[in-house]
Amino acid sequence: MSITLRSDQSIQNRFLSFILVFFISFTFTNCKSEKSKDIQSLSLEVEEIDFDLDDIIERDVLRAITTYSPTGYFLYKGQTMGFEYEMLKRLADLLKVDLEIVVAKNVDSVIPMLQRGDGDIIALGFTIIKERKEAVSFTNSYLTTHQTLIQKKPDNWRKMSLDNINKHLVKDIIDLIRDTVSVRMESSYYQRLIDLSSELGDTIFVDTIPGDITDEEAIKMVANGKIKYTVVDYNIAKVYAGSLANIDIETPISLSQRLAWALRKNSTQLLDTINSSLDKFKNTADYNIIYKKYYESKRQFNRRISSEYFTSSTGKLSKYDNLVKKYAKEIGWDWVLVKSLIYQESMFEHTNSSWVGAQGLMQLMPATAKELGVTDSHDPDQNIKAGTRYLKRMYGYWDKIPDTIQRIKFAMASYNCGYGHVKDAFKLAKKFNKDTLNWDNGVDFYVLSLSKSEFYNDEVVQYGYARGQEPYDYVDEIFLRYENYKAFIQD
Repeated sequence: MSITLRSDQSIQNRFLSFILVFFISFTFTNCKSEKSKDIQSLSLEVEEIDFDLDDIIERDVLRAITTYSPTGYFLYKGQTMGFEYEMLKRLADLLKVDLEIVVAKNVDSVIPMLQRGDGDIIALGFTIIKERKEAVSFTNSYLTTHQTLIQKKPDNWRKMSLDNINKHLVKDIIDLIRDTVSVRMESSYYQRLIDLSSELGDTIFVDTIPGDITDEEAIKMVANGKIKYTVVDYNIAKVYAGSLANIDIETPISLSQRLAWALRKNSTQLLDTINSSLDKFKNTADYNIIYKKYYESKRQFNRRISSEYFTSSTGKLSKYDNLVKKYAKEIGWDWVLVKSLIYQESMFEHTNSSWVGAQGLMQLMPATAKELGVTDSHDPDQNIKAGTRYLKRMYGYWDKIPDTIQRIKFAMASYNCGYGHVKDAFKLAKKFNKDTLNWDNGVDFYVLSLSKSEFYNDEVVQYGYARGQEPYDYVDEIFLRYENYKAFIQD
C-alpha cells in the first residue's frame, strides 16, 4: 500500500493529519498478524497436488520454478546460466532426469504455482521466514545473507567527501521512521519492514510495487531516482554495486537470514534427497566456484549485463540472429529452434572445427558443404544457408511422420548422425512392434541401442554401429535449450 500525507495550514487539517498518522502507525504495528494470515492462507488458496520424487523420476523431468535474474537464471550469448540454474542442473543429473525451467512472471505467484503442480520446486533464493513455512517446506539452507537498504547517493557525490555523502544517507534504521520504502508485497522484505516498524514503535511507510518487479529492477529504480528506497538481499546488492556506482548498499535492516529452495509439504522424498545432496555439495570446490562466478566476480557480472547478448535485456542471442531468421524462414522452421541447434553444434563460434572435420556454425562436413555450393564453411552466411537447406532435406526424408515436432526430431537426429542410422533405428522399432511414428519413447530408444552388438548386428540394420548416445542427447538437449530460449525471446 502506498500512503501519502499532506500538511495544511488549517488547525482542522493538522488535527486530521495527526489522527491519520496515529491510525496508520497503529495499523502497521498490528498488521504483522494480518500479514501472517495472508501468507499462511496461500496453502489454502490452491489445493496441493500429491506428487513426489518417484513421480518426478517416472516423468523423467524435474520442473523448477524460478524467475529471470542476472545471478540466478539468465541467457548470455546463447548459454543458459545462473547460480540457481547450475545448482538445479546438478540436482537433475543426480536424479538422472531432465531439467525444465518454469519461469514465474510474478514473484508473488510462485507458491500457488508450486502447490497446483506447475513445478516441483521453487528455486530463486527464497528467504526462510516463519510465515512461509506455514505454506511450504524449505530445504536446508545453501546461502546466508542479510537484507540491506538500497538508497541513492547525492547527485554530486563524486565531488563530496565520504563524511558529507554519509550525511545525506540513512545510516541508522531509525532514520527510516516516517519515510517510505518500496518493496513487493509477497516478499520477505515487506515482512521485515513490518517487523521493523513494530520494533521501532513507530511507522515506516511501505509502498508496494508489483510482483513482476525483480530485485534487480528495483535496485535500478532507486539508481534512476524513480523510487527513494528499496530493500534486497545483500548478496544481490553487492554484485550491482560495481556497475551502479551511485547507490549505497551498506545499511543493513536485518540480521543474517537463510536462503533455501521451497517444496510442497507432501514432497518428503524429494526434500530428503535434496537435503542429503546439498549438505555434501556445499563442502565441495565445485560449489565455491559456482558461487564466486555469480556473486563475487564483479568484472564478469558487469560484462554480462552490459553485453548486447544479455538476452533478457536485449532479446538477442548472438550476432547471427538476423541470418538465422532469414534462412529459418525459408525452410519454415522457428528461428529460435534453429538457433538452439546451432548453439549445440558450435556455441555460435563460426571458426569451430570438429575432430572429424565438420566446420563452421552448423558444423558442415566438407563433402556436404561442397555439394551444397559452400566455398568457405567458416563464412556465417554460407554456412547457415547450407546448413538449413540440409536440415530441410533431412526433414523431407521423414514425410510419413504426421506430427511436425516429431518429424523435426527425426530430421535433427539425421542431421547429427546420418539418415542411414536413423533409418536403421526406424526398422528396428518396426521389427519389435514399437512406435515408429514418434521419436520420443519410440525410435529414439533404437538409435540409442545402435551402439550394442545385438542391435547393430541385426539383419534389418544396414549401416551398422552408431554412437547412439550422441544423437539421442543431441535432440533432447536442443529441445530443452529451445524451451529456455523461448522463455526469453518473445518473437
